[in-house]
Amino acid sequence: MRLRAGHILGLAALLALLLAWDAARAEGLRRAALIPQWEPQAQFAGYYAARAKGFYAARGVDLEILRGGPASPPSALLTHGRAQFGTLFLSTALRERSEGLKLVNLAQFLRGTTMLLVARRASGVEKPEDLQGRRVSLWEKEYNIQPRAFFRKYRVGVKPLPQGFTVDLFLRGGADAMTAMNYNEYHVLLNAGLDPWELTVFPMRDHGLDYPEDGLYALEDTCRADPDLCRAVAEASIEGWRWVFAHPEEALDLVMVEVRAANLPTNRMHQKWMLERLREAMTPPGGPGPGPLSREEFETMARALKDEGLLANPVRYEDFRVPAP
Repeated sequence: MRLRAGHILGLAALLALLLAWDAARAEGLRRAALIPQWEPQAQFAGYYAARAKGFYAARGVDLEILRGGPASPPSALLTHGRAQFGTLFLSTALRERSEGLKLVNLAQFLRGTTMLLVARRASGVEKPEDLQGRRVSLWEKEYNIQPRAFFRKYRVGVKPLPQGFTVDLFLRGGADAMTAMNYNEYHVLLNAGLDPWELTVFPMRDHGLDYPEDGLYALEDTCRADPDLCRAVAEASIEGWRWVFAHPEEALDLVMVEVRAANLPTNRMHQKWMLERLREAMTPPGGPGPGPLSREEFETMARALKDEGLLANPVRYEDFRVPAP
């Protein structure tokens, strides 16, 4: 059987990952687990890289990266001790903290939003006001804060529909507009045969709704009991993301190992698109890049949650943030 170059690279990356994993176990490192907020994909490349390149092990940590997805919400795994670290949207983590789960932010990676509202241009949607009376599919809870604020800003009344994990409802004409991430669902729409000129896109950041997204979290008790562990995982994760953006093709090899192991219906082209969009979002020109959550980012998100009635109790910045390296 002939192996293609992509398969050979994938096998080589898998071998390197297994060797690094075995080496970490053999060295008696502190064991911990991280749960990403979604299925394996380039959104978590920095963590895969930090593990494969030995950045966690170099700081004394044997980090297992669990498979995320709808059946494994980080908040539940952290609560039950099945993971010590997790990735979450800032909005999700703040809401959970306000409801009693004492999460702390160790580092912020996506400092702005990648969320979009997308409509077919042929439907007559050219500007926000054209969404009046339209059927718009929305994700649940904190994932629809920005679209709802967008509708209020433009005094638009829509017919909200629940949005699942695919773009099928929009593609089949069941919704006039949908929410999307520019690194994921938007590219899926293009791959489904739609051209960019056929779509009207409203980036939330262009409408004053630029809220931070992915960050690294742990429980307050975890960091109180072992602050060195939390510091080490945050430092190594940041180093992992820096390595990814300096070695994108090697990073994609690592990502494809993960998605193949999970038997996910994706491909390298989509993961490459995702990684490039994430690089743009994480390392904008003049931006701070991955690192500590700022007070301004925290307060902006807290206000938005409060406005939507999703902040059950006040949360203090000083309690929520652990200084990152």
